[in-house]
Amino acid sequence: MKLRSATATAILLLAAVSACGKSEAEQQADCQKAITAESTKTNRPEACESLSAEDYGVLLVDWTLRNGMSKEGEDTADWLDDGSVNDSDEG
Repeated sequence: MKLRSATATAILLLAAVSACGKSEAEQQADCQKAITAESTKTNRPEACESLSAEDYGVLLVDWTLRNGMSKEGEDTADWLDDGSVNDSDEG
């Protein structure tokens, strides 16, 4: 009887924990909503922290292209790198 009760409790806890986690698509949608003009590769919104660098980078470039490129038409790739135009994207 105790074993059944413990098993049932464990299953309920596992189900509750699984239901709380967001899918990757939901995480990407939340991130996409959180990206602003202040977002850069090194300045991620909190909603984007769980995404891979590649996934976040795609969303960041997408946001930038949809919202008129970078600030004042400056070099977009360089601006996305750290929020300023300083040739930091050149290696």
